Amino acid sequence: MNPRFRDVRRIGFVHVASYLVRGRNRHVAACTAPRCDFSAEYDSRAAAELAARTHRCSA
Repeated sequence: MNPRFRDVRRIGFVHVASYLVRGRNRHVAACTAPRCDFSAEYDSRAAAELAARTHRCSA
């Protein structure tokens, strides 16, 4: 089953979103720049947003 993303925000090239999996909130940060492979899951929204703000693309 695919997660249903909610509260999606964009910080630069990075999208931050929340979703529910197995009854727990999870948060993801993923860069949308071409040839950038950055994406990560976090337990807190603050951690995902911090990762988005400090991400520097290698592309």
